[in-house]
Amino acid sequence: MNPVTRVSGTAYPWGQKNVDTDVIIPAHWLKTIRRSGLGKGAFETVRSVPGNIFDDPAYAGAPILIAGDNFGCGSSREHAAWALADMGIQAVIAPSFSDIFSGNAFKNGIVPVVLPQEQVDRLLEVARDQPVTIDLETMTVTTPYQDRFAFHLDPFRRRCLMEGLDEVGLTLAKDTAISKFEERLDVERPWIKGESADEGLAVEGAGRT
Repeated sequence: MNPVTRVSGTAYPWGQKNVDTDVIIPAHWLKTIRRSGLGKGAFETVRSVPGNIFDDPAYAGAPILIAGDNFGCGSSREHAAWALADMGIQAVIAPSFSDIFSGNAFKNGIVPVVLPQEQVDRLLEVARDQPVTIDLETMTVTTPYQDRFAFHLDPFRRRCLMEGLDEVGLTLAKDTAISKFEERLDVERPWIKGESADEGLAVEGAGRT
C-alpha cells in the first residue's frame, strides 16, 4: 500500500446519498479476485446515462469523490474499494459512511473523510471548477477560496495511511519481535515442533556451553 499524506486535485462533485456497493461495482464484476481492472466497471449503471459526471472530461482522473450521506452501504464486498482505487480515487468525502466500507477503504489506501453536510455542500459547489486538498498532516480539507474544514481519523488508521501500512506491512514491522518470540518458544515448548522436553533442554544447555 502506498503512503498517503496529501490528496489534492479535481474532485467529482457528485453528492449522491445512500450509494450502495452494488452501484459502486455491480455484482457481475465480483468473479475476479484481482484488484486491477475493476475501475472500468465502477459506477457502471451511473455511466450508462449520457452526460454522467464520471465520464465528464472536466473531472477525468479526479483523485477525490464528494458523495452524500451513507456512502458504501449494502453488501460488504471489498471489490467496491478496489474499483474506486483502480479508477484513481484516493479519497472520498461524505457526511457518513457504512462502517464496513470505511474499513475496506482504509485497508486499500483510500481516505474516508467525514464532514458535516453543510461543509460537504460547500465543497460540492467549489469542486465544480476548483481543486480540493485533503491533508492528513493537518487533518484538514482546504480549497483555493480559503475554506478550511477539520476532520477526524482514528489515530491508528491515520498512521497506517500515512506510512502505507496494510496488514502485511504491520506484521513485517514486528518481524524482529516475532523471531525472538519463536526462538524462545522453541526452547520453552519444544513439543510444538515435535521434540521432547528433554531434547529441548539439551539444546538449550548445549547453547550455553
